[in-house]
Amino acid sequence: MHCVETSALSHRFGNQYVLHGVNMQVPTGSIYGFLGPNGAGKTTTLRLILGLLKKQQGQVAFFGKTLEHERIAILRSVGSLIESPSLYDHLTARENLQILQWTHRCPSSRIDEVLELVGLANTGKKRVRQFSLGMRQRLAIATTLLHRPPLIILDEPTNGLDPNGIIEIRNLLIELNRREGCTILVSSHLLSEIDRLATHVGILGKGKLLFQGTIEELRRQRQQVLFISVSTSDNNEALRTATEDGIHAQLADGAVVLPALSHARIAALNRRLTARNLDVYEIRPVRNDLETIFLNLMNE
Repeated sequence: MHCVETSALSHRFGNQYVLHGVNMQVPTGSIYGFLGPNGAGKTTTLRLILGLLKKQQGQVAFFGKTLEHERIAILRSVGSLIESPSLYDHLTARENLQILQWTHRCPSSRIDEVLELVGLANTGKKRVRQFSLGMRQRLAIATTLLHRPPLIILDEPTNGLDPNGIIEIRNLLIELNRREGCTILVSSHLLSEIDRLATHVGILGKGKLLFQGTIEELRRQRQQVLFISVSTSDNNEALRTATEDGIHAQLADGAVVLPALSHARIAALNRRLTARNLDVYEIRPVRNDLETIFLNLMNE
């Protein structure tokens, strides 16, 4: 079952379309990475999903229920953080959560639980204005967790953080998914972070959903062998052997680089190398990485 599902979701500002028929499907229990460059339409999509923008075309459903008919019930089951967190700088972390606790009508004991979850249990009387950017982001995430929602939607939660802060937020989201069992829909323009964080990914480019599925499916569909790297006890002799076999080869980065070959030709070359008493340390296909896949999708 899909936690969030959109059908033919389109939107325009004036005469310019920013979204074109987006069919998003977020599996329940997943960490869904919503990936795309700045300006691709990620925030617009999330605003439409949450009803923060008036929907023009298409449908949005949560847990099989449409937003038009069960808006209040749906939003009670969602925790969201879109763009900058709204926090009271003159209050402590606990006081910020107390305000929301009254709104959500959840037990006060839940405040201690979420502060522990996000690593802010020991901030005491420290005011939010004294928090680092990473601490503010963790507190903002805590506000989305207070009412135990089965779905959390986060828009660029690592934006502006240093590498250590990015790692902290990443580990926090993985832990929340594991311990709380909540589905997390997180947007980002950082491919490396989505690769380390998400179980599923949707790639948005120029308002169109270019790919949707697991990271493994993305690799299977889009990865290609660029070249073969061979490392031996004598790479110069290995180069001569490959050239004699009619293979266009060259030395680079301490290895013999070959074009993409069939398994049969690689096996035959390996036999030739060992017949010449060369120790073959490694034969490795080098594939295009996720960054290259992402850029290719954008260009297409």
